[in-house]
Amino acid sequence: MATDYVKNAVGRLVPTVVNGKQQVPFQGVGKYHPEGTKAAPPISSCADYPADGNKVVASMRDDLPVSMERVVQANSPAEALKVALEKVGLKSGMTISSHHHFRNGDLVMNHLFDAAHDLGARDLMWFPSASFPCHAPLIDRLEDGTIHHIEGSMNGPLGEYTSHGKMRGLGVLRSHGGRWQAIQDGDVPIDIAIIAAPTADAFGNCTGDRGPSACGLLGFALADSMYAKKVIVVTDNLVPFPCLPWQIQGQNVDAVVVLDRVGEPEKIVSGTTNITKSPDRLLIAELTAKFCDAAGIIRDGWSFQAGAGGTALAFAIYARDIMRKRGVTARFARGGSNKYLVEMLEEGLVEHILDGQTFDLEGVRSMRENPTHVNTSPFTSYNYHGKGNFASMLDVVVLGATEVDVNFNGNVVTRSDGRLMHGIGGWQNCLASKCTILPIPAVRDRIPVIVDQVTTITGPGELIDVIITERGIAINPKRQDLIDATKDSGLPIKPIEQIKAEVEKLIGGPPKKPELTDKDIAVIKWVDGTVIDTVKQVAG
Repeated sequence: MATDYVKNAVGRLVPTVVNGKQQVPFQGVGKYHPEGTKAAPPISSCADYPADGNKVVASMRDDLPVSMERVVQANSPAEALKVALEKVGLKSGMTISSHHHFRNGDLVMNHLFDAAHDLGARDLMWFPSASFPCHAPLIDRLEDGTIHHIEGSMNGPLGEYTSHGKMRGLGVLRSHGGRWQAIQDGDVPIDIAIIAAPTADAFGNCTGDRGPSACGLLGFALADSMYAKKVIVVTDNLVPFPCLPWQIQGQNVDAVVVLDRVGEPEKIVSGTTNITKSPDRLLIAELTAKFCDAAGIIRDGWSFQAGAGGTALAFAIYARDIMRKRGVTARFARGGSNKYLVEMLEEGLVEHILDGQTFDLEGVRSMRENPTHVNTSPFTSYNYHGKGNFASMLDVVVLGATEVDVNFNGNVVTRSDGRLMHGIGGWQNCLASKCTILPIPAVRDRIPVIVDQVTTITGPGELIDVIITERGIAINPKRQDLIDATKDSGLPIKPIEQIKAEVEKLIGGPPKKPELTDKDIAVIKWVDGTVIDTVKQVAG
């Protein structure tokens, strides 16, 4: 199938074919309307599964109950996973999915692909909800042909590997909601889903909010469990049926594997999920809270979401102080949850946390103990091809970015040198809120963050309302209501072009353009599954 290029609605040339599949170019916000019906997994029969409900096929532990004497005992995680992969019929060319709730503490997927390699499988497509530096060993599996390409975020060493054009297929980066959309619409049929679960029963019911490896919720694996042809649950805490509360239902599970350990929950905390200590970034966070107050956003019953970046997290602290002073309460906060948000919940400043991803162990504890701390999924909060989602119901969302341009377009996937930095996460989905604010430093490592054109468009400027830097606040001219509300606030509000010019004068000129080749190494999908931009190979 030949690959042609077309110019999409934001003026970017994008391919019409990606990894052998026909694509739709980005047509503008809200312009693409899907047709057809949702995808569905194949029909199964109870006759093919044990009548006693015991789906455990392999274990590294010898302390399982006598009722599980048929379980294969394995000497290594890869051996245990091989048993499960053989049971569900692993073949070359399949799509293997996984979730990232353990973030940089995942202890399953490296072993999983070692097992696939030992079984002789080749040209697999890995479809993670995100990858992390802990997955660097999978470069060996890309090199030896076990994995053909990745459709999911490529962080750290995997991002560097992909940026140099070494992956055989194109990477495809989707938002969390876009991943659910791709699964339910049939864009990505999953052959085998791997669900690492902190607690599970032999039937396959599982949860993430308890057990020695508790990581919080398992929402990013929910679509995989519902739509994949085969589902393997991997746990290190097998409990008697029923595992409650179950976040994944055992009726969708084919096999259960018991390992010594599936994850390191302390590593769900990363550098981007700790509050900033930088004076400049704290100033930006404080300005963000003051702007929200001046604009009338912080009021009784308001709702908000703060992203995973350190500055966005600090915003919540300053907003908390304003709320205390004003005596107002937020109706709900959309998570990623963290200890700061939990403190606001337990103090009564926030009535509910609607959690999409747990960012630290206090968030895990709160989800387990507080009935108003609710686990949610991308299906209800982010999926654009659904009957509405509550991302658009948020009064304000505060997010990070690697670059913005004078047209308010945002970039979160590539650095100033063009290298893949991280995935989209829920960033695109959050842009649907009533007010989207990006608090970002005007300069990083003497490189301006506000540019003429972003290297990679991840989100269109029409959805980004306010840019807040240490050198001033820029309001999108489309938001005259915000301009009017804050004109007498005393805040340093300036045109975005003025902030850009001040920074360039300070550092001696505009930033150097990244050195890129003409070769595509990845594409960026918009929330509706259309292609909004491409990522090019770095030169040298």
